[in-house]
Amino acid sequence: MNFKPTVVIIEDEKNICNFMETTLSAHNYKVIAASTGHEGLSFITSCIPDIILLDLGLPDMDGVNVIKQVRKWSMIPIIVISARTNEQEKVLALDSGCDDYITKPFGTSELLARIRTALRHHQNAGILTANPEGIYSYGDLSIDFTKRLVTLKGEAIHLTQIEYKLVSLLAKNSGRVLTYDYIISHIWGPYADNNNNQILRVNMAHIRRKIEKNPAEPYYIFTEIGVGYRMRENLSNALL
Repeated sequence: MNFKPTVVIIEDEKNICNFMETTLSAHNYKVIAASTGHEGLSFITSCIPDIILLDLGLPDMDGVNVIKQVRKWSMIPIIVISARTNEQEKVLALDSGCDDYITKPFGTSELLARIRTALRHHQNAGILTANPEGIYSYGDLSIDFTKRLVTLKGEAIHLTQIEYKLVSLLAKNSGRVLTYDYIISHIWGPYADNNNNQILRVNMAHIRRKIEKNPAEPYYIFTEIGVGYRMRENLSNALL
């Protein structure tokens, strides 16, 4: 199962945008590029990327406003990439919720390293367990969040991007009931419509067929009728 992390680039300087898009595509990232803040926000809410690369000097709005709007509903990592070198500008962006700040010009190695670090920190922060290795484990099921790998009885399970996001969200919150609205917002964005409730159920049915011995009597992911879903608590946590 080889997932490509999705990156939304919001940058109006075409040369810089093309450079980042080419670099990231060559390093196994899926890239979506936007040249305005409003276009970028639309992409973010529609595809829920793994990370955002954001210029501050956009033609239609200040990048800080993009950060503030995203932070109202998501903790997706945001790296600001800007020509602004003033310390106060950096402080404002960081205080508004960005995770890192790169000053132009920048090199390929630095960009890739900053992205890897931001993704790693986000993954670790999302694992609400005491397991330092970043692995969910219960019974025959194991999820390695760092490798984005799901295995059952030692065999890799093929999941779609959406299915993996659902399983990892539940696993990182194992033992807790996540409401339908919470899951839909985190997977499909804050403006998802009522149809996503049915899509959620369909995806969950597909997941159960892949990981459950008997999907009608689930062992790993339980339905809390009328509320949401709960995944068995991480075995590493239960043993502490």
